[in-house]
Formats: sequence, structure tokens, C-alpha cells
Amino acid sequence: MALPLTVQKLTAQPITPEAFAAFGQVIFPSADGAVFGPADAQLQLDRGIPRFYLMTLEHRGTRFRTITRHQRCTQCLGALEGKDWFMAVAPPGTAEQPDPQEIRALHIPGDCFIKLAVGTWHAGPYFCHPTVNFYNLELSDTNITDHQTCNLAREFGVEFEIVGE
Repeated sequence: MALPLTVQKLTAQPITPEAFAAFGQVIFPSADGAVFGPADAQLQLDRGIPRFYLMTLEHRGTRFRTITRHQRCTQCLGALEGKDWFMAVAPPGTAEQPDPQEIRALHIPGDCFIKLAVGTWHAGPYFCHPTVNFYNLELSDTNITDHQTCNLAREFGVEFEIVGE
């Protein structure tokens, strides 16, 4: 028997290093020639062949019913052309499902990118633009062998909608 579905609104907060620390890193531009340090993406891509690619996403809207995690690698995402976007996240952990009460939405400007920590639950990217081109860094087989998805509608009877601040 399916749970009745409710829509829960998530207000997107502006992304800051502090607000995103439990989920990964937010990387902002730095001066050319700066040495590697803690403000740079701390990547874990040693369990396969890294894949860096561009993807075009269309008409994403801001609603979601599923959330996913990758437990073998970090993942980096950023929008091209300065377009802003949203990502919903929940902390990594050992549980088979995220706690829906811990899901947060973040508003990400087009001048930075995010690095998701290994195991961070995430839904997105979402946006209000007709089309956004994103770059994505993960492993070549992440979406085949390292893709655990929780169906929030089936498991908890909830669909989330990200709303602006």
C-alpha cells in the first residue's frame, strides 16, 4: 500500500563554506598561481578512472522524489555561463536511507562549484532556467556501479519542492 504523498517545501539557503561543510566543499575562484590548499577541492577519485564531462540539462524544475549517493568517490558539479542553480543534500552516513528531516536545499551561484563528500545524499542539480550546461567530475562508472538511490515518495510519502529565499 502506497503512502499518501505530501509536498514539502525546502527554502534554498545561499551556499557558504560553513553551510555546506557537512556535505562537502564549495569552491570559489582563487588567484592564478595559488598553491594547493584547503580551499581547493579535496578529491577522492582513486577507485577508478576519473570522468570529467559536460552535460546539458533541460527543464529541470525544482521538485524531486528521489535522492542519491555515491560511496566510492567525490563528485564535483558546476554550472557554465554564470547560471545559478539549486542542490538538495543530506549528510553522508551508514544508514541505508537519509533522514528526510535532514535534507537541505542550497542556492548555488554560477561563479563557484561544489564537491560532494563521499556518501553525501544529493538531488539535483535543479534550476529555473530553460537549459543549463554543467560540468561533472566523478568516476567513469559512477552512475553504473556506485549509484544508490532512495525513493522518498515510496519510502516516506514525500516529494520536495525547492523554493527561493
